[in-house]
Amino acid sequence: MTEDHYFAAVPSGDIRPRTVTFMVAGRVYQLTAAAGVFSGDRLDPGTAILLRKAPLPATRGGTYLDLGCGYGPIACVLADTSPAATVYAVDVNERALDLVRQNAAEAGVADRVIASTPDDVPDDVVFDEIWSNPPIRVGKRELHRMLLRWLPRLAPDGSAWLVVARNLGADSLAAWLGEQGWPTERFASQRGYRILRIRDY
Repeated sequence: MTEDHYFAAVPSGDIRPRTVTFMVAGRVYQLTAAAGVFSGDRLDPGTAILLRKAPLPATRGGTYLDLGCGYGPIACVLADTSPAATVYAVDVNERALDLVRQNAAEAGVADRVIASTPDDVPDDVVFDEIWSNPPIRVGKRELHRMLLRWLPRLAPDGSAWLVVARNLGADSLAAWLGEQGWPTERFASQRGYRILRIRDY
């Protein structure tokens, strides 16, 4: 099973779990990853930069979406750093969702991290912030469809934070989002990645 198929609903092949250790805002996290999920052997560099550069919610609370959550590093960090937050961790990959549940339990935030397939998120839930290292490999059409499905669920004055590699179309994606009526700014750049901020006005 290669990472190219991390967006399969039911990955085939052995799970091969491994521990991923990383630090965010001075806190050390140890999560379980596995084969068949996105970046199943490390913290993806784009995710690391997103968690380093975008402002964490801290004590703001609210409802957050980790879109394309993988094994849950973003969801677990958001829930851990914001004790009043509820985080929906959404993925099509059932193995990834099982890992999110395990990791959230081990991090002590299982009561506030909801691992869910896209279709199982209640229609009336809106999000103060959306965080995503989006699945570029699904293709441009599917990526666009996914973003247009979830961005309208931002709460008034909400923001979405995306990390996209420059060489995988970050700048063209930002331009396309603007054309769709979602003003997008380049909030930060590092090591070939763009942090894009999208606001709902």
